[in-house]
Amino acid sequence: MAYIEPAPIKDRENPLESMMSRFNIAAEKLGLEEQVYNVLKNPAKQVIVSLPITMDNGKIEVFEGIRVIHSNILGPAKGGIRFAPDVHLDEVRALAAWMTWKCAVVDIPYGGGKGGVRCNPREMSAGEIERLMRAYTLAMIDVFGPDKDIPAPDMGTGPREMAWLMDEYSKSHGMTVNAVVTGKPLVLGGSLGRTEATGRGVMVSALAAMEKLKINPYQATCAVQGFGNVGSWAAILLEERGLKVVAISDISGAYHNSNGINIQEAIAYRDNNKGTLEGYKGAEKLSTPGELLELDVDVLVPAAVEDVITTANADKIKAKLIVEGANGPTSAKADQILVDKGVMSVPDILANAGGVTVSYFEWVQNRLGYKWTAERVNRRSDRIMKDAFQNVYKAAQQYDVPLRIAAYIVAIDKVAKTYKFRGGF
Repeated sequence: MAYIEPAPIKDRENPLESMMSRFNIAAEKLGLEEQVYNVLKNPAKQVIVSLPITMDNGKIEVFEGIRVIHSNILGPAKGGIRFAPDVHLDEVRALAAWMTWKCAVVDIPYGGGKGGVRCNPREMSAGEIERLMRAYTLAMIDVFGPDKDIPAPDMGTGPREMAWLMDEYSKSHGMTVNAVVTGKPLVLGGSLGRTEATGRGVMVSALAAMEKLKINPYQATCAVQGFGNVGSWAAILLEERGLKVVAISDISGAYHNSNGINIQEAIAYRDNNKGTLEGYKGAEKLSTPGELLELDVDVLVPAAVEDVITTANADKIKAKLIVEGANGPTSAKADQILVDKGVMSVPDILANAGGVTVSYFEWVQNRLGYKWTAERVNRRSDRIMKDAFQNVYKAAQQYDVPLRIAAYIVAIDKVAKTYKFRGGF
């Protein structure tokens, strides 16, 4: 059966409630009027479609596709499409809202969107995934558009799927429309620097925060949870800037070496080992993956999944600085525990916004019909990330709140002011 029951949210907070609890605190600090609060709280559009797909065995299965546009106040909606068994509306709504705040915090002219199809891409052939992606694109043909809603890859999708989306959308419009989607292969108008962009933003945010905490990168240790695209790039770029990465982890477990792990070597091992660190000899395997989070390090980068730092382990965290590479790795209830311990957290909507920043650059290049060099992409994204960190840090001091609430304050303030200038619509 294609229809998969959404996974129960066990020991996890509902991601929508988690996001809203932080939104509410920031809105109160800002003194947001009730009518603006109600506009920003509710998604602008929610679309749910049924996608009948002919499977390789000749049977037709029906999949559920979702697209949520949380806001288009700052500009067209922007956000990924995930193919996963546990996609559900609350999660997509939370992720769409996070995209609104993420784009606003780094000051790029996008609103927030997110999409998903409930399926298990690991159990599907390339042909089945292609048919599913093309059906989803056709079902959303009036939703997507370079000036309306610009999707991107997310969990379970990548450049290949974005190429199919662009092709299907282009065929429907009778012309090539590169700018309808970002995260495309380079030959189809993808941007240089996009692959490492999120990890690079994590690195820039970490260094900016370390400067405030007076942590010398050349004497600092770091643990990175998650060794996919974001985690491995964050690890390699932090290592290049002097930090000693003493622990890494992926689906196979967590690996620790107090003398430091050679990240280039670990990446090469992973790439030659079916994409996993299973059996990696450059470090000792920890007895449980969660141990990595509790190591005595200066910097902790959770870059795997949401809700890994919760009320169950927040008091055991020894890092002075947490830089969130993943979306929502810290549950809302764990926030105060970390604040009380004096741990600085650079929140996801700031720390991992390097990805959407370079997605914006990809869209700009597509609109211009002109390609930038990797150097220009990196230079401009680094500047945007540094400026965003300084703005959030300033708001944290002004309102006497942690960086997470400050990031929401900066973002909500920008969207609310824009809404008022536009006169409401």
